[in-house]
Amino acid sequence: MQLPNSVTLLETATGLSYIQVHSALCQAKIFLQGAQLSEFIPTGQNNLIWVSGDEDYQPGKAIRGGIPICWPWFGVHSDPTWPIHGVARKLMWQLDAVREEGERVLVSLSLPMELVDKTYWPHQSSLSVEFELGTELVVRLTNSNLGDTPFTLTQALHTYFPTPDITQTTVDGLQGAQFIEFDQGPFLQQDVVGFARETDMVYTEAAPEQRIHTPAGTILVGRENSSSCVLWNPWIDKAKRLTNFRDDEYQVMLCLEATNVMQDSATVAPGASHTLTTRLRWL
Repeated sequence: MQLPNSVTLLETATGLSYIQVHSALCQAKIFLQGAQLSEFIPTGQNNLIWVSGDEDYQPGKAIRGGIPICWPWFGVHSDPTWPIHGVARKLMWQLDAVREEGERVLVSLSLPMELVDKTYWPHQSSLSVEFELGTELVVRLTNSNLGDTPFTLTQALHTYFPTPDITQTTVDGLQGAQFIEFDQGPFLQQDVVGFARETDMVYTEAAPEQRIHTPAGTILVGRENSSSCVLWNPWIDKAKRLTNFRDDEYQVMLCLEATNVMQDSATVAPGASHTLTTRLRWL
């Protein structure tokens, strides 16, 4: 594949291949393992994406940060012996295309379905992701049904965002949505959300756009083909139990994830496709 001058294929010291983008509009990094974006820096602005300082980029291990792709289920499966957040995060994706449209760079990858254990996913389907890298970041995750029966899945673009101080960070735009937290609820979100404890809220019927207000600026987070989202911060005790996560890093990150979960799960008819999209930018 002939890559544009703005794109290079590189490898970490641990052997993980990644796509490095240096364009007029941004700098970005996308790993082939998990098709996981770990960096997006619009020119003249701060990194929009957070990765733990303890991340060691080991083969077969999901990166702590960036945008993990949770597929074909989100969270803990009904069979608790199955891997949390599905299988796509740890598999090697295939780089299909890199092209430039003006100053934007578009990177497309697909998951080779022969790598997916049919115990977990017996359906005839394809899974691809496209990253549109410009002044904003657009991620499109597409499931296509290649079989003759419908299938249903849950999924997430599990985006980690940076903040200088979680206690001075709020999320606006979730008012009016219902949420479940720690298997309790549903509750009605009435106010802007702040952080003073462990947060693990699964929202349904959420507006298609939220704003994360941090001391470093405001991040606009949009979703398409998704009326659900997840807001997460591990806080003090859980941070100590997480792998590749420093004990104090709960103070400088949060996740606001575009999802298809609960009643917003995605059902794809034979011959049809479903694309979960998130759009991210600094305001």
